[in-house]
Amino acid sequence: MQNDPSLAFSWCAESGLSALTPLPMFRSCLAESYQQRTHEAVSLVKRHLESVSQPFSGVTPAELSPEVRDIDLSQPLASSSDVLDELSRVYLRDAVYFHHPRYVAHLNCPVALPAVTAETIQAAINTSVDTWDQSAGATLIEQKLVDWTIGRIGLGENADGIFTSGGTQSNLMGMLLARDNYALRYLGGYSIKEKGLPACAHRFRIFTSEYSHFSVCKAAAMLGLGYDSVVPVAGDSAFRMDVKALSEAIHDAQMQDLIPLAVVATAGTTDFGSVDPLPAIAEICEQNHIWMHVDAAYGCGLLVSQKYNSLIGGIEFADSVTVDFHKSFFQPVACSGFFARDKSHLNVVTHHADYLNPLSAAQEGTPDLVNKSIQTTRRFDALKLWMTLREVGAEGIGKEFDAVIDSARAFHRWMETLEDVECLHEPSISAIVFRYLPANATEGDTLNECNRQIRKALFSGGAALIAGTKVKGAQYLKFTVLNSETSMEDIQYIIGQIRTIGAGLWERLNAADVNSVESSK
Repeated sequence: MQNDPSLAFSWCAESGLSALTPLPMFRSCLAESYQQRTHEAVSLVKRHLESVSQPFSGVTPAELSPEVRDIDLSQPLASSSDVLDELSRVYLRDAVYFHHPRYVAHLNCPVALPAVTAETIQAAINTSVDTWDQSAGATLIEQKLVDWTIGRIGLGENADGIFTSGGTQSNLMGMLLARDNYALRYLGGYSIKEKGLPACAHRFRIFTSEYSHFSVCKAAAMLGLGYDSVVPVAGDSAFRMDVKALSEAIHDAQMQDLIPLAVVATAGTTDFGSVDPLPAIAEICEQNHIWMHVDAAYGCGLLVSQKYNSLIGGIEFADSVTVDFHKSFFQPVACSGFFARDKSHLNVVTHHADYLNPLSAAQEGTPDLVNKSIQTTRRFDALKLWMTLREVGAEGIGKEFDAVIDSARAFHRWMETLEDVECLHEPSISAIVFRYLPANATEGDTLNECNRQIRKALFSGGAALIAGTKVKGAQYLKFTVLNSETSMEDIQYIIGQIRTIGAGLWERLNAADVNSVESSK
């Protein structure tokens, strides 16, 4: 009875769950069920998209947590429809919708439809692009996209790369290659991969702008170098790395018998979107024999820009580059890449396992991407970018990013005309840092608290989502524009809300300060 295949696969003819086989799988005999379920899921998302009137519901953790907490995961629901209904309540109803034009908070973009289609295909086939025998054509597609990106960057014919989970992983790989390459090149062929950190590792130093991404410090810690190995370099008036300050910092380190290991330049800082002076930094790195890594997680869209490509000039001199397609290429998370000028440097992450990628396979020329990745099992995220390029092309992506930059610059020009809004900089890409600054306001805790609470109030209402940051200890607000549908009317609405909320907060906070002084007498 147990070996009767008619019982083992009886569920294939059923549309619901079976007592014999409670786990519906992606199989040929369930193709119709797969299509139906996919249609139901798409219909659910469609209904939510059509009903979304603002980027966020404003729900609080205290309000939503009980609904999730009270779900008994050991007791499944009666049908897939019930599962979707529940998901609607605990997720989709209160999700943060990045496609909404009044979402201008973080570096989250609306996504290209071809890429969403790719996600549907990838999820069903479930390809893992670590080895050829698990991916076949997917390996070739990813490698083609790696080569295409290298061509856009200009790293040369000897370059190579790999898709990653995001900028943090890519920056980690950049620092890993810089560290191990230094040891191999300048410490008599010393292999950190085989022997661990050399005795001089405590002297390694990484130089990066004071406005660079925190993942540089995380990478240093994870690589055994520590936070103290990261030297913050002062920025200039445009919030770019100051080249003179960089030269002085490197010289000071050399005078202290420290080892300048790498310079991390940023093409699109998280807060300001500023692009460091890449050609000048490249020259300094070449003169001092220092690894140059460019974190272009945000600014990578400039690679396909028709109008602003010159902003990223000099990236072609880098030893390694971080690119986040899931930011300014409008791809769903995750879709990122790491690229190295010299493909041989990627050998530091290669390890041959007989069951997976035996040395014999490499010697035969089998293209196994795991040989240059710090991940083993890895999604076929390259498919998203592939389908987007094949449908709209690089020019289509570039035009979308150009529109975003144009909009941000127009928004900034208008904001500069407002008496109670102070813009801190002129946007290089599409980030605008500013604050509410009422008449006669002075620097201090009250002004900082007012701007902090403005952002909190907007988030609680959910009608518009903005970001916040601190600069030199002062609290600022931030627009990160990545949606070409965000209009001047949207920005005027958000600024109007900021000014209304700010005026009320400013009055209450100052009244509280007066009462505090009076009560202390």
